[in-house]
Amino acid sequence: MEAVVIVTVLALMQYMFFGIQVGGAHQKYGIKAPTMSGDPEFDRVNRVHQNTLEQLVVLIPALWMYAHFVNPLWGAGMGVVYLIGRFIYRAEYLKDPSTRTLGFSLSFLPGAVMSVWVLIVAILKYV
Repeated sequence: MEAVVIVTVLALMQYMFFGIQVGGAHQKYGIKAPTMSGDPEFDRVNRVHQNTLEQLVVLIPALWMYAHFVNPLWGAGMGVVYLIGRFIYRAEYLKDPSTRTLGFSLSFLPGAVMSVWVLIVAILKYV
């Protein structure tokens, strides 16, 4: 389970890193708080951060349930795919949002796969 803890902490740290970048973008693009949009470059940085939160809501519970019911090392491996996917997503989105598909897919699929897999395992154990 240590690998799952490490991946979870890395995912949270990645989210915090993206949040720090939003703070820097506020200053760089002159977006005064509490305003959360304005300059397209700022909007991209902010959207990466917000989309990462949206993905974490699925990833973290799915990762922990998968680790408990299926396999912690496979779960951690899928978590690593998520982390790599988020960095690819960030790079693509900041460059051109229309090119984000690979990064989005690599960060969406691990949570989706683990969620479905855990649901199937739970149903089979229940029946």
